[in-house]
Amino acid sequence: MSSHHFVRDKQEPALIIANGDECSNEVLNQLLEWNPFVLVLDGALDRVLMKGIKVDAVIGDFDSLNVNRLSVEDEQQIDWIVIEDQETTDLEKGIKYLLDTGHKAANIVWATGKRLDHSHNNLITVAKYGSNMPICIIDDYSKAYMLPSKPAKFAKYFSAESIISLIPMTDVRGIETTGLKFNLHQEDFIIPQRTGSSNEAETDGIIEIQFDSGILFLMECFD
Repeated sequence: MSSHHFVRDKQEPALIIANGDECSNEVLNQLLEWNPFVLVLDGALDRVLMKGIKVDAVIGDFDSLNVNRLSVEDEQQIDWIVIEDQETTDLEKGIKYLLDTGHKAANIVWATGKRLDHSHNNLITVAKYGSNMPICIIDDYSKAYMLPSKPAKFAKYFSAESIISLIPMTDVRGIETTGLKFNLHQEDFIIPQRTGSSNEAETDGIIEIQFDSGILFLMECFD
């Protein structure tokens, strides 16, 4: 597999490959086609190399790194980023690295499944940095990303009956939507009393979402 289509450097999203359950090769290939920079968390490197993916950088504490599958030439072409800080996860290290090196957006795969605490913490990490750049977690069943609060308005085309969940990461106030089967009109999601799981697009068309305050995720679900 290769990630090197002709694309503009650092203008398209970088791809972070984490260390959770693998997505399908179909999903992975689509991302590699248009995400020109591939950053791998060190715990996933061996599995990534087994798939023949060209790696641009590896990040982590490297306490259990296996590079037996790399030639000397390949190893020299990879940027090895050693960060021994135990206060941050490898995913957070990866996102901070992308921000520090001028990347404008990131997609993340292999960030869900396996341990539930890791999946939850990965969503929290995206919430922490989602206001700094667009970040999307993708697996075979969902895409999850943070929505902007007012004055910004989220607008995107969806086909009818697309499953759309609005999941608050904090209390979210003043939610207003159009285009959903169950629209919200200046309503609040107060954790843990209320969330917006399993709504859907009413018809083919644009869905708009706006809210006053808080951290709100949109999850596009494909089950």
